[in-house]
Amino acid sequence: MKLDDAAARLEALGNPTRLKIYRTLVRAGEEGMAVGRLQERLDIAASTLSHHLKALIGVGLVTQTREGTTLICNASYDEMHGLIDYMVAECCVDGSCPPAIVSKFKKVA
Repeated sequence: MKLDDAAARLEALGNPTRLKIYRTLVRAGEEGMAVGRLQERLDIAASTLSHHLKALIGVGLVTQTREGTTLICNASYDEMHGLIDYMVAECCVDGSCPPAIVSKFKKVA
């Protein structure tokens, strides 16, 4: 992943509403979640949800598919893992990691 791509994704997730939307979609799993259900779950206006989804789609963190008349949103797990991998790829390269950090990374891997 390039630095600019990582920065754009982190910027998108830096907004509390977008982070809430993204975490909800990550929790939804591969099935994703219909836009209407996402709006109800988060109790936000349709126009606000649309604005924030556009930003998340724009950086590749969310995809949308249409099933009949329903618009389904999905977290892009490959992009999420790519961003996480980018963030930890060089952890402690220039020094030693505290034991707590090492044990956390071993659990994730």
